Amino acid sequence: MVADTQEEFAEIGLASGEVRGLLVLSGRAGIDETVGGVRIVGERDALRAIAAFGSRLTSSQVEAVLARAMVFFTPASAPAPVTATVPEPVIPSGPREVDQDALLSIEEVDAALLEGVLAQPIEEWMSFLHPRQAKLVRRSFAGPSRIRGPAGTGKTVVGLHRAAHLARTRPGRVLVTTLVQTLPVVLSELLRRFAPDVAARVDFVGVHAFARGVPQERGVTFRLDPTQSDAAFAQAWLRVGVPSGLALGRQDQRYWADEIQYVLKGRGITSFEEYAELPRQGRRHPLSGSGRRDVWALYEAYDAELRNRGVIDYADLILLAAAELRREPPSDAYAAVIVDEAQDLSCAMVRMLHSLVGDAPDWLTLIGDGQQSIYPGGYTLGEAGLSVAGRGAVLDINYRNTAQIVSFAQRLVDGDEYADIEGVVARGDVPSSVPRTGVEPVVTTFTDTRALERAMVERVRRVTCEIGTGLGDVAVLCLTRRAVDAVARALSAAGLPVLRLEEYDGVPSEAVKVGTIKRAKGLEFKQVLIPDVWRSHTMVARQMDDTERERWELTRRELYVAMTRARDGLWVALS
Repeated sequence: MVADTQEEFAEIGLASGEVRGLLVLSGRAGIDETVGGVRIVGERDALRAIAAFGSRLTSSQVEAVLARAMVFFTPASAPAPVTATVPEPVIPSGPREVDQDALLSIEEVDAALLEGVLAQPIEEWMSFLHPRQAKLVRRSFAGPSRIRGPAGTGKTVVGLHRAAHLARTRPGRVLVTTLVQTLPVVLSELLRRFAPDVAARVDFVGVHAFARGVPQERGVTFRLDPTQSDAAFAQAWLRVGVPSGLALGRQDQRYWADEIQYVLKGRGITSFEEYAELPRQGRRHPLSGSGRRDVWALYEAYDAELRNRGVIDYADLILLAAAELRREPPSDAYAAVIVDEAQDLSCAMVRMLHSLVGDAPDWLTLIGDGQQSIYPGGYTLGEAGLSVAGRGAVLDINYRNTAQIVSFAQRLVDGDEYADIEGVVARGDVPSSVPRTGVEPVVTTFTDTRALERAMVERVRRVTCEIGTGLGDVAVLCLTRRAVDAVARALSAAGLPVLRLEEYDGVPSEAVKVGTIKRAKGLEFKQVLIPDVWRSHTMVARQMDDTERERWELTRRELYVAMTRARDGLWVALS
């Protein structure tokens, strides 16, 4: 039978090695033997044996195999009722039907699928769509929509599979974008592996890279130079900021640079009158009328410095691209746009992406979680000129993290509030269910850098001795680039291979991944180490002013993001 099946399915391109004989013994368990090339397992072991092979076919191949199987294999009918006839003196009874339970329950299928993919490299896990999420992938919305939910509930993977679904079901290209630079590269590789039939029709690109391409393709010249733009702001601060009232408060130069980048340019504000009435979503420090005039004067001085140097900054790049799209809409319009980590974008970015597709059904999907917003300021969808009212979905089952990791990370941000993109101040969502359990996170305090580095190396070696965890499944995530450099040196000195997240492309490797927490947004790892946490980050808020509290909350949310990247284990070093 195996040989006949191999021959039959070869007609649709299925390699003979992918067809294997499996004999399932009903009512038996704990059996796993091979006889004559046929594997024999017990009824309750069947799904685990099948799921252990992992994902081997694309969605279109699965559909082709299923269609062929429905023709080749005659469906088995239910057993006929058994009538028992016995002689006297036993009292006769009526006919008795023998019930046959389903071989496997839906819950058992779900559990076995989950167990099978957990053993694969982390990249297989990152593209694993839980059966309960499949319906949302195909769900149609009558306009722009939003998918939200706490960390670990599968928002990114739903968006990834939704991109493949939209590419299959409509003409034109699909754009998947986000603020983080690494995530689009990784998602592109994941899609290439599980849906190669549509990979060429889905563009994965960071929002800044997309914006850069718009004027470039139209021959519009510009000079984007972060070094020169930083120097331009420093000069404007010395000339206008220092003599003003802005330098008298507890807000430093960086705070006012963020005000210009995220609040003013991030919204495309062009007049003081507009700024004077702005609620300044996400900023805690209140600004009086005179304070806003000082900020506006600093903004104008900075803008003049940029023009004198002949450069633009990244916020200007978004505004330039948006202006070009208004001037001349693209001829090859996208069929759909999916935005991951939407809470991290600026208002101008969302407005630009919205302009690509408008309000048609399923053309714009925003995915994110306000609890994971880690940049200053914010925006509302109303400011961007769009609404998702009545077109939202919430994912609330955490399939990624263990209950211990969820509890630990949640305590860090418990009670903190954030400004949501739908215009409300909210506290973070919590998952309704966390099916997986594991070990408690390890938290250790260090006063000596060398001791911390030795403990970090030992932790990496210990967890990679566990079955199913390779070096490529481990990540060390840091708050600062300086800490990233120090970690990379320490791991390399210990003989451990290192892969910077800037170079990570979604291909499995045997190297520890190292990068900033911001670089890790949207990614997942089996084991996460966070080596540069200050004790003050984990303590109850002390008395602090609005500016300090804003930064403190942003840092805590960033650490929350890092902790919830960990699927199986978490190690935190306090200083």
